[in-house]
Amino acid sequence: MNGLDFPEISPIMFTIGPLAVRWYSMAYLFGILIGWFLLKRNVAKNNLGLSKENIEDLVFYITLGVILGGRFGYVLFYGQDTYLHNPLQIFAIWHGGMSFHGGIAGVILAMWYFSHKIKYPFLRLADLVVLYAPIGIFLGRLANFVNDELWGRPSDVAWAVKFPNGGYIPRHPSQLYEALTEGLLMFVILNLLWRSKTVRERKGTVAALFAVLYAVFRMSMEQFRQPDAQLGFIFGNVTMGQILSVPLLVAGLAVLSVKYLKPLWSRSA
Repeated sequence: MNGLDFPEISPIMFTIGPLAVRWYSMAYLFGILIGWFLLKRNVAKNNLGLSKENIEDLVFYITLGVILGGRFGYVLFYGQDTYLHNPLQIFAIWHGGMSFHGGIAGVILAMWYFSHKIKYPFLRLADLVVLYAPIGIFLGRLANFVNDELWGRPSDVAWAVKFPNGGYIPRHPSQLYEALTEGLLMFVILNLLWRSKTVRERKGTVAALFAVLYAVFRMSMEQFRQPDAQLGFIFGNVTMGQILSVPLLVAGLAVLSVKYLKPLWSRSA
C-alpha cells in the first residue's frame, strides 16, 4: 500500500503530575499570545486609539467568544443528536469538538459588545482582529494533524498519509492544506494589504477580505477533506463546512461592494 506513514507524535505535549497538556490546547494558547503581542505592536505603531487595558480586555472577550462560540457551534452544527441525549456533554470541551464557524460567530458578538462598550468603531476592531486570526487557524490545523483527526479523503498522491484513525488508508493530509491556505497564506495576504494606507482608511476592508478568503479556501479544501462521520455529505458532494462558509462569502462581498463599488457608482451617476 502506497502512502507515507503517520509520524509518531503524541497528542500530549507534556504532563505535570496528573495533568496532560495537549498540543491542541497549546495551539489555542500560543495563537492568542502571538496575536496579542502583534496587536499591541500594530496599535502602537499606527496610533489606532486603543490603550493597553483596552487590548487586554479585547483579548479576554475574544477568547471567550472563540471558546463558547466554537463549542456551541459544534453542538448546533455537528452534534445535535449526540448532545440532545447527553446535554451535560456540551460542557465537556476536553473531549474535543469545536466549530470554526461557531467561533467566528462568538468573536463577532464579542467584538460588537466590546466596540459598543468602549465606543470604538466595530469595523476597525474587526480589521485588527482578523489580521492575526490566521495564526490560530494555522496552529490549530497543525494540532488537528498531530491529533490524527479531520484527515482527508482517500488518495494516491505521493504525499498521502496513512492515518491510524483513518484506517491506515492513504489520505490527503487536508489539515496541512488548510494550515497553509487558511492560515499561512491568508496571514501573508491580509498583512501585506494592511500596509496600504488606502486599505487601512477604509474600515472593514481587511475584515471583509478575511471573510471572502476564508470562505473560498475552506470551500476549496473541503474537496480534499473527509466529511464528518456523523453528517457525511449534506447533499450531493456538498459538506457542512462548505454550507457554513457561504454566509461568510456573501457578507464579505457585501462589505467590499459598499466600500469600493458604491463610490464608483456614485461618481458615474
